[in-house]
Amino acid sequence: MSYDDAAYTERLKGARWKRVLNTQAPYRWNLRRLDLGYVLDVGCGIGRNLGHLDGNGVGVDLSPTSIAEARARGFTAYTAEEFPTCPDAQPERYDSLLFAHVLEHMTHAEARHLVGSHLLYLRPGGTVVVIVPQEAGFASDATHVEFVDRAAIKDIEDAHGLETVRVYSFPFPPAVGRTFLHNETIGISRKP
Repeated sequence: MSYDDAAYTERLKGARWKRVLNTQAPYRWNLRRLDLGYVLDVGCGIGRNLGHLDGNGVGVDLSPTSIAEARARGFTAYTAEEFPTCPDAQPERYDSLLFAHVLEHMTHAEARHLVGSHLLYLRPGGTVVVIVPQEAGFASDATHVEFVDRAAIKDIEDAHGLETVRVYSFPFPPAVGRTFLHNETIGISRKP
């Protein structure tokens, strides 16, 4: 890894004031309203989204330190190296795949490959959710590699024969994403 694993995990934990003010509330609400069923959270980090989903799924991440933190929080989580041989890596086991704030940490070709390499775990008719930061959020993190916009999400969906359901901006319109760090683009598609 080209970053300090332990430092990145600490950063994912967030500032205490953010936890006290519950700044994740709108994002938790948005994720829950998607009704994703049993989720494979690819790039789960410390398990924030698994928590938003009340632990209804399994997490996978490159970071051993983040996986250790996710497990300490009570979530089922594996490193990317462990996952393919674990009991939770069963074809068509999951109702949804979640790629939240992960695809921007790699090249577009790598992102396309990452999504494709996990589709075998998704049941037919299952949902793929991609969540990426918009312009200001992308620029705010030195670990971001390539900006992912609506066209890039559509390209990934098309490359794998996924059916686009919806692509939208949250919590504000896309123009706000040029200045507000936490505006996201969310792509939802279905596996035929």
